[in-house]
Amino acid sequence: MNAHPSHHRSRYASSNSRNSNRPPPPLVVFFPVLRATTAMAFVVAFATAGPIQFRYGIATATRVLGGFVSDGRHRRGKSSPRVAIPRDASTSSSASSSSSSSSSSYDVIVIGGGHAGSEAACASARAGARTLLITQDKSTLGELSCNPSIGGIGKGHLVREIDALDGIMGEVADRSGIHFRMLNRRKGPAVRGPRAQMDRDVYKSNMRRLLLGNDDVDHRDDDDDDNRALRGMMNLDIMEASADDLLLDEGVGIETLAPLADPSEDSSRRDGGGGEGNRGEVARLERSKSLSSASANASNRRARIRGVVAIDSNTKERIEIESSTVVLTTGTFLRGVLMIGRERYSGGRHLRDSESVEPPSVGLALTLERFGFPLGRLKTGTPARLDGRTIDWSACLVQPSEKPAMPFSHVRQSRGEEPPLACAGRLIDCYQTATNEETHRMVMEYSHLLPEYDGMDGKGNGPRYCPSIYKKVERFAERKSHNSFLEPEGLNTHIVYPNGMSGPYPEEIQQKIFRSMKGLEKVEIVRPGYDVEYDFVNPQVLTHTLETKSIAGLYLAGQICGTTGYEEAAAQGIIAGANAGRAAGAAHRGEKAPVPFVLGRDEAYIGVLIDDLVTRGTLEPYRMFTSRAEYRISLRADNADLRLTRKGAEHGLVTDLERLAALDMRRTLIEDNVERLRNFKLFVTDWGSRGGNDLMGGVAAHRPGRESHKKSAEEVLGMPNVSLKMVEDIMADVLNESPGKSNDLGSTMIPTPSSVYDTVEASVKYKSYVVRQEKDIESWRKAQGARIPPNIIYDHARMPTFSKEEIEKLDRFRPTTFAEASQISGLTPQSLVYLYHHVMKLNKETRREKREENAPV
Repeated sequence: MNAHPSHHRSRYASSNSRNSNRPPPPLVVFFPVLRATTAMAFVVAFATAGPIQFRYGIATATRVLGGFVSDGRHRRGKSSPRVAIPRDASTSSSASSSSSSSSSSYDVIVIGGGHAGSEAACASARAGARTLLITQDKSTLGELSCNPSIGGIGKGHLVREIDALDGIMGEVADRSGIHFRMLNRRKGPAVRGPRAQMDRDVYKSNMRRLLLGNDDVDHRDDDDDDNRALRGMMNLDIMEASADDLLLDEGVGIETLAPLADPSEDSSRRDGGGGEGNRGEVARLERSKSLSSASANASNRRARIRGVVAIDSNTKERIEIESSTVVLTTGTFLRGVLMIGRERYSGGRHLRDSESVEPPSVGLALTLERFGFPLGRLKTGTPARLDGRTIDWSACLVQPSEKPAMPFSHVRQSRGEEPPLACAGRLIDCYQTATNEETHRMVMEYSHLLPEYDGMDGKGNGPRYCPSIYKKVERFAERKSHNSFLEPEGLNTHIVYPNGMSGPYPEEIQQKIFRSMKGLEKVEIVRPGYDVEYDFVNPQVLTHTLETKSIAGLYLAGQICGTTGYEEAAAQGIIAGANAGRAAGAAHRGEKAPVPFVLGRDEAYIGVLIDDLVTRGTLEPYRMFTSRAEYRISLRADNADLRLTRKGAEHGLVTDLERLAALDMRRTLIEDNVERLRNFKLFVTDWGSRGGNDLMGGVAAHRPGRESHKKSAEEVLGMPNVSLKMVEDIMADVLNESPGKSNDLGSTMIPTPSSVYDTVEASVKYKSYVVRQEKDIESWRKAQGARIPPNIIYDHARMPTFSKEEIEKLDRFRPTTFAEASQISGLTPQSLVYLYHHVMKLNKETRREKREENAPV
């Protein structure tokens, strides 16, 4: 089984041997002092805050002093937490600073410095792997190429999950945010999405400082000394180069460094398990079915990664760098073509504030093509940038930032802190305008000047849920206007991003279209909008670790997998980087192959994202929505740390001691506050008289016999239109009326802290819905073999809850079974359940009609 397969080296063979001398972890002596100081700080900070908080302080101190044990090794003996360590330029593996770079070797090489690449590189480094990030230009690290915002509906969930796994996007977004809002706030907690507007320059500066250290980073926008903590990532080097090709060992039957478990083996261990209705057991069974077995993958594997061929950006020298794993995050650069009007030119994207372009990656595309990877073409676009000094802001609708601002970082939230620029009072307003009938007339009149694309017979295959203004007007011809949000790109710039207005018309036409809109009658364009069309790989060729099935050690993440958006890219990056780093690091140390780090659909939106991609594939740029998750009631943005941080720590991905302590704090506070609600009881009539009839369902609260019936605060909170604050106000009133009475609440009623308020309220309110959710999913699972009538009609009149996309795809593919329907990309689990009930209803009506026809007259 462990025999080395027969293989030969590709044409880029190298005689350089791997350097096995790994430097010892630094600051070993410093950590005990750090732990002791931190522990005392927690105790002191919470000693006067009440009994619950004091118990948390003691528990946290215990954890900090004891450290964290993972895989039988003390954290200090494996890898160190993220700390400020200045790195001398001589240690860089860049060819520009070291003449011996051509002989360098690493555990993991990450190609591409976008959001997927940055998260992948940091995840790999945190996992203890020697990591190299290759980017064409270090100055573009942290670049927000399109919209200067992070988060949103579904996307905000991903950012919180990335942060829960000790990722970097949430922390950098908090440090750079200038406008914060919680989208869908009027709806339930499950679909609320945190979103923040970034200062584009500050975001880039913070990201570069985290990745590079303080060298060559602009500090003009620093607002607090805490920024000094962002001084580079241990185990990570960064090289300015273009990845030209892959170094491969080719052969048959090549094994991967971290094989996935064979489903047949897993099923034998699960026999006699929790039985039907056990959500975790059923989800694990489904996951094992979807993961390709080790033996099946081995038969398809044709090569193993041995390194990368790169072209140094400064010297143009051709360099071979050896590595056992590579994470490919090429974004829009894989044979990218840029377009404005009918003008086409090669490039991955435009450099900001410049007409220059970053060159595309062609060699990597040819290698993927040679190995039979299914390539397709997708497109995306970015709108023109406007001069804010030429906008009539008084004619636009103001969109203020929320106060207090809600951070993405769970650690910052546990401290009770707002993001830094919010604390400094530097938040801004955004504004809203809209298109009109004249705008739409010009959009259609000049449509013949739009680019001709390679994909979809010249029409281009762009994102359905972030369409160009032309696609909006064409697709929704009945609408007379579409909103556009005017978002300033920073505190020290006049440039404005017009969200929702991408359209690669010639520049003069873009100007006319904008000037037809309210408030923009005299607007000037700083830079015209453009489109980019690029290659992507059908993600069905990947496993759930994001490793390719045909080349061992090659991982893909980001837009190369068919997704769109910073957050989707970063989510894939952290999974690919974690798995590459854990597998390569263990192989380098001569250790047993680690268990792959895989998240299930029942665990995270990241799990939903990756499962959708690798099992269904995608025909168009994939964007995350809450509707894609069947377990969305449980997968809320407010509880991402409770779901994922412990698992991340067990897999060596979470290395921050404060994050683990914050998790313990949150868990303790949530449990104690829910227990307090459970133990506090009043007669129903008392609840009604204190909170009003609406609190207990109107006049029903005063029906005869209700005066002897008691309800707990937990039960009352579970009722509609009741908030946690309403319940706790009544609890406080009762305590104040009888201060000397013995009870479980203590002498004073301390409101639930803001750091756990949403989670306490949601966990109580959704308790019954979670049970119903599991029953719906279970009934759907049992029905996957059922047939769908061939004559079924798909339209909104019969299926009003379905989206236009779902109706279009069902009518196009016309699945014959529910199993086939479940494989259609873009069809949400909730819609599959609805379709099941719809078909069952049709079948019932058909049987009734047949009985009536056959009945004797």
